[in-house]
Amino acid sequence: MKKAIALRFLPDSDLAPRLVAKGEGILAEQILKIAERKDVHIIQDKSLAESLSRLGLGVEIPDNLYKAVSVVFRYIWEQEKKDKGE
Repeated sequence: MKKAIALRFLPDSDLAPRLVAKGEGILAEQILKIAERKDVHIIQDKSLAESLSRLGLGVEIPDNLYKAVSVVFRYIWEQEKKDKGE
């Protein structure tokens, strides 16, 4: 079954990325549609999504997932720079 996870990181207020949405099946599809409408970069990583789906909403990611999530955020920031022509 398809899963979708949404993370948020606000450097001025968050100590670590937080899980802000998660879902399976139809709910996952809705999360992805919202992300596409808002031009949010979508990354596919089934094992990371599986690990993150075990967290509660609003929870900061645990230490053991920092490295995997940092790779995702680094990729997104690089893509955003390219999109802006930097």
